[in-house]
Amino acid sequence: LIDECAHQLGKAPDTLVVSVGGGGLLCGVLKGMKRNGWYDTRVIATETIGAASLKASLEAGALITLPGIDSIATSLGAKTVATEALKQAQAWKVQAQAVTDAEAVEACLRFLEEYQVLVEPACGAALSLPFFYPEELGENTLVIACGGVNTDIRKYLNWK
Repeated sequence: LIDECAHQLGKAPDTLVVSVGGGGLLCGVLKGMKRNGWYDTRVIATETIGAASLKASLEAGALITLPGIDSIATSLGAKTVATEALKQAQAWKVQAQAVTDAEAVEACLRFLEEYQVLVEPACGAALSLPFFYPEELGENTLVIACGGVNTDIRKYLNWK
């Protein structure tokens, strides 16, 4: 993924935003960043408030297991982030940010309206930053928009 982005962008972004569940995608993104020399790119890992195991773990400096998942972003539903994800996030000084389910859903709906692509609320966590927190981003930001397995427009109508 990052190899393709590096080829298309031609230069490293200032900021990269990626949603995190268990940490597999984050680990792959960080590996790709290393391979492409993106050492100065700030990484923001997003989660929904009811599934923010990476954020809790980074704040504690150790793996934290959430008592449960309380979020509609079910594919972010890892009560404990992978050990390697925490290790890499600490090494890269990844910033974790949690957003509400409502923000994630609204970001997905805005993304659908603007790009005609329906993604799941887990992706909406990342999309929330440019829509609701643009001041958190650099001038040249890459947002990883992936995830559609838990997507159904009828669910969005109920959540809205």
